[in-house]
Amino acid sequence: MNGHVENSFDETNDTSDIDEHSNYVEYSDEVVLDPFCNPEQPVLVNFNDVSAASFKIKGGIEKTPCNFSQMSKQYGMNIYFKKDFLQYTGSFKERGARYTLLQLNEEQAKKGVVAASAGNHALALTYHGHLLNIPVTVVMPIVAPMMKVEACRQYGANVVVFGRDFGETKQYAMLLSKKKGLHYINGYDHPHIVAGQGTMGLEIIDQVPQVDACIVPVGGGGLIAGVAVALKTLKPSIKIIGVESERSTGFQAAMAAGKPVYSHVGQTLADGLAVPVVGVNSLATAKNLIDKVVTVKESSIALAILRLIEQEKAVVEGAGAAGLAAIIQGCLPELKGKNVVVCLCGGNIDTTALGRVIERGLAAEGRLIRFGVTVSDRPGGIAELTKKIADMGVSIKDILHERAWLQTDVFSVMVRCVVETRDLDHAKELERVMRSNYDHVEFWLDQ
Repeated sequence: MNGHVENSFDETNDTSDIDEHSNYVEYSDEVVLDPFCNPEQPVLVNFNDVSAASFKIKGGIEKTPCNFSQMSKQYGMNIYFKKDFLQYTGSFKERGARYTLLQLNEEQAKKGVVAASAGNHALALTYHGHLLNIPVTVVMPIVAPMMKVEACRQYGANVVVFGRDFGETKQYAMLLSKKKGLHYINGYDHPHIVAGQGTMGLEIIDQVPQVDACIVPVGGGGLIAGVAVALKTLKPSIKIIGVESERSTGFQAAMAAGKPVYSHVGQTLADGLAVPVVGVNSLATAKNLIDKVVTVKESSIALAILRLIEQEKAVVEGAGAAGLAAIIQGCLPELKGKNVVVCLCGGNIDTTALGRVIERGLAAEGRLIRFGVTVSDRPGGIAELTKKIADMGVSIKDILHERAWLQTDVFSVMVRCVVETRDLDHAKELERVMRSNYDHVEFWLDQ
């Protein structure tokens, strides 16, 4: 058995006949199909579905603001941020979760639901399950952030930690669904999930009726499918643009193949977009409504997170910041002068990683740089270097001396510095000054 099941029964027991009140089942490779996500018969979500979802969840989720951004002048377009990270659990996932739970019949609501998720879907489902008094079981991979596991428990969910990756986690959740009679809810492809996510589009068109384009981060495809249905129905001229991380390009691969295909997923700041196979219903619904899908670099995502913190006072996770990353990276020059809504769809960034992400963003912007200079090891050599740095208004963050690995004379020392500058131009000026005053300079600018 891969992964582990928390608080499980004794493994020495015979698990072939599980007690009906047990929370766990024996893991197997049995293929359990999701009846709501059939590749042979994909469900097309329509505008009536989204409208019904909007009516049902009204009052149960936040109508989040869609504010004009001060970044607009900087990028030459009128940018509006749809701040769905302000939902109670920190992401847009609440929309679909609540609607799907409300659509259960009385018998199914009494039995409960099960889902596989590493984060936002699990949080949304457990929170609204608690509010609606519907039992929720979430299966989370062993790599799931502990704070999200604990948050799900606090909402009263039955949390099962299982699987080295999402594939194993989903397989176990499907087994639970079959053997316990629980309704399985795919977090990005269940038709009711897609319809629920589309309610964000209805809010956008109400808040920014003059919108010309909407930029939506893409993982499994549920959000962009629902939003595209809502916006394209009400305003056919609007451009729907999807954004993927360079380390997770499953939606573009599916669009090219005409069907969901496996796509390798690497480690990414936008972990919420790291889906190897996109949803069949989402793809079928969205493929004729999306105008463009672009790919962004990890450094651009980090820089987007930093810009949102500094200029919008908004803490947004990597997946949520991907839309702004596309603007920063210059992927969308055709939007100059247009009214553009950017979906900030999640804010549950791991606090232990936030500091590292900010530093990565500073480096990408040329405000945190590192360089090495060989100076005289005689008294005053390093003092002269630090004075030149200070005279330029550059702040030294870290400094290290190296003597043993130099190829020059024994009376020299390599001084490696990490410094903070105002911007990339300031950093380049520092490089020019260092090279004009010292013979041996190593300079790194992470752009």
